[in-house]
Amino acid sequence: MKVGRLDVDAMLSEISSHTLSEWMAYDRLEPWGEERADLRAGIIAATIANSMRGKKGKPFKPADFMPKFEMEDEEMAVATMIAKMRAALGGK
Repeated sequence: MKVGRLDVDAMLSEISSHTLSEWMAYDRLEPWGEERADLRAGIIAATIANSMRGKKGKPFKPADFMPKFEMEDEEMAVATMIAKMRAALGGK
């Protein structure tokens, strides 16, 4: 059994808009990838740091140990996603 695709462009040209939308919705409910991995690492780091902090110290949160990237505003993020989807589906 073969798992995964090497050619993302070919995969996007074969997937229906409906299926792509379903996967995008699923990702919002059950995210995977680097952001989720950063959260898991942050949880572990916060747990270790909290086990070693003093009683008067402020508790650490997982976000304290996660990288911070410049965020796009929501309108720009939507425009970027639309452009990527159009390109993937052969539109302009």
